[in-house]
Amino acid sequence: MRDVLADLMSIWHAGGTAGVATVVRTFHSAPRSPGAAMVVAPDGSVSGSISGGCIEGAVYELAAETARSGTPRLERYGISDDDAFAVGLTCGGVIDVFIEAISEEAFPELGAVADDLDAHRPVAIATVIAHPDPARLGRRLVVRPDAVSGSLGTARADAAVTDDARGLLATGRSEVLRYGPDGQRLGEGMDVFVASHAPRPRMLVFGAIDFAAALARQGSLLGYRVTVCDARPVFATRARFPTADEVVVDWPNRYLAAQAQAGAIDRHTVICVLTHDPKFDVPVLEVALRLDVGYVGAMGSRRTHDDRMVRLREAGLTDAELSRLASPIGLDLGARTPEETAVSIAADIIARRWGGGGGRLVDIGGRIHHDSGPTGNPATSSALTFPLYP
Repeated sequence: MRDVLADLMSIWHAGGTAGVATVVRTFHSAPRSPGAAMVVAPDGSVSGSISGGCIEGAVYELAAETARSGTPRLERYGISDDDAFAVGLTCGGVIDVFIEAISEEAFPELGAVADDLDAHRPVAIATVIAHPDPARLGRRLVVRPDAVSGSLGTARADAAVTDDARGLLATGRSEVLRYGPDGQRLGEGMDVFVASHAPRPRMLVFGAIDFAAALARQGSLLGYRVTVCDARPVFATRARFPTADEVVVDWPNRYLAAQAQAGAIDRHTVICVLTHDPKFDVPVLEVALRLDVGYVGAMGSRRTHDDRMVRLREAGLTDAELSRLASPIGLDLGARTPEETAVSIAADIIARRWGGGGGRLVDIGGRIHHDSGPTGNPATSSALTFPLYP
């Protein structure tokens, strides 16, 4: 939802009704993850995507119809062997899409949810997508770590889903949960899609150089909350890094240690050290390699890397800690310019997150999309979701 929220909120504030289609479940080689959404506005305009183009036309018509009727529906789309002209996914995957009408009257809590996302506060939306009683379809709970609003119809269902949604929210996962019609854990009949919206993961870029500016742009595209930090105020300016969320003037090691102490660093965090100066990069790497984060990379030549490793060992880092360092940073793409190098670094982060090998798909057999969750980051089926999160 995050990528369509601004358009959805414009409709919501204007008193209009939007048709919203959300991917809630995927099988096989599906193009988008659970949580991907498409919004059809009252004027017929569209934002977002749920399939990369395969089924958008059919879903558009259903979303427009649902906005008019107010009746939610769950649709399944997959490959059709019997009819080559049937609406389906050419990739061979299967997706379940829940289509609903959203307005201020239908979803009064949406404004508060938007405030949570803007303030980087975790929140989950649990929506009934299947139930024997059609009146229960589309009912929702808004679940926060310390509060809950809305209702799925009964106190028993609310209690069960609240507990489970908080568990999913803690790990950043979005998925469909199955219960009995009244929330019984050992039953079936009620399916609830929990969309977890954890705070955007952080990308910390140390070194206010031209490569950092290019990487900040890539990080923003991937959904990271980007901070650029450098001890030199003449270089660390907002004008040089307009796409970064924060530009900080501080010694990198001191800033990183303070952020870790404040609990602002977690295992989703990506750390890229581009200072290319041992008086900056060695102290900050001493801190970074001892933290439980998703990625630590450092820029430099082979000679710089060898010298850096000697200095880090002298500082007391173990072989296990040093093995976590991606240095020289990035994948071998033949990159030359800052922009190309930023793509190389982003590709390395993505490969490590999802367990990809970084090779050319044309040279690799088997399925394209990995079944497993991210490596180095908590397993998640949401796109909060990531960054890689919708």
